[in-house]
Amino acid sequence: VQLQASGGGLVQAGGSLRLSCAASGRTFSRYAVGWFRQSQGKEREFVAALSRSGGNTYYADSVKGRFTISRDNAKNTVYLRMNSLKPEDTAVYYCAADPSLITSSITRGDDYDYWGQGTLVTVSS
Repeated sequence: VQLQASGGGLVQAGGSLRLSCAASGRTFSRYAVGWFRQSQGKEREFVAALSRSGGNTYYADSVKGRFTISRDNAKNTVYLRMNSLKPEDTAVYYCAADPSLITSSITRGDDYDYWGQGTLVTVSS
């Protein structure tokens, strides 16, 4: 499956963006899907994930209550809605997917098989 992340851009603090992760090549409605981010000089970090069934969501503490991950199976796309953005949310955001990931691995980027190319989010103060 190929993943295409989009929707990044420049936004002021307090603003909102919606990132999209569109899959092609295979239906990924039964894949676990995660969003990760990496800011300059820092390691990649987990942001949010959706379980294979779509029934469970997981969030990093830093984004809980502000970000929402969701899936549209008809469009083969997973979204990350980001509200109340802060300058520290500035990063390149990546989506990742895996058909067999178990819950205990869902926050670990190294366990995902498929990755998108990343989309840059810049939040100005």
